[in-house]
Amino acid sequence: MRCGNLRQKTLRPSADLMNMAESHRQGRKRWSFPQRETNQSKPTSRCPEREADRKLMVPFRGEISGGMKPGKKIVVVGVVDSRPDRFYIALTCGPGTREPPPNVALELCVRFRDQQVLRRACVSGSWGEAEKAVPFFPFIRDQPFKIELHCEQSRFRVFVDGQQLFDFPHRLTPLGDIDTLWIKGSLSVTKLA
Repeated sequence: MRCGNLRQKTLRPSADLMNMAESHRQGRKRWSFPQRETNQSKPTSRCPEREADRKLMVPFRGEISGGMKPGKKIVVVGVVDSRPDRFYIALTCGPGTREPPPNVALELCVRFRDQQVLRRACVSGSWGEAEKAVPFFPFIRDQPFKIELHCEQSRFRVFVDGQQLFDFPHRLTPLGDIDTLWIKGSLSVTKLA
């Protein structure tokens, strides 16, 4: 199923992803996908509206059709949870299975406790230093937001609600290998494009 340029990239039911756990080991994040118990005797009904909702459930992992390239952008529209801790948006090379692949072009971490927007990259399994400076903290609990990730020739340019938040120089090339979007944490996603 496609959502703009994005396509859900998992064969497991999306409800499996709801219990995704994160742990830290030697600076490397682990993203696990627990198995869901299924009841084969229970009838299932498919409603198109519920199918669309399920596709945007957080945590989300979806394919970026054709990978990234200059001029392409990813748009994430969502609402911050009422009691947020943090949320992540990451662009990776490949979907990974139990954790993100060793190449993460951009990991964006929004932390509410200290109102920081951290970003970093992982090249061949080695995480770079996190960048922290932003001109403002644009996220408010229970409020909607729109994040635009613009891919330019030498950098990602990130906007929130139409205001530029930061630039992030490319650490990985070729850009076409950046083909997966991950979203998880204290938010709900209402639209992807």
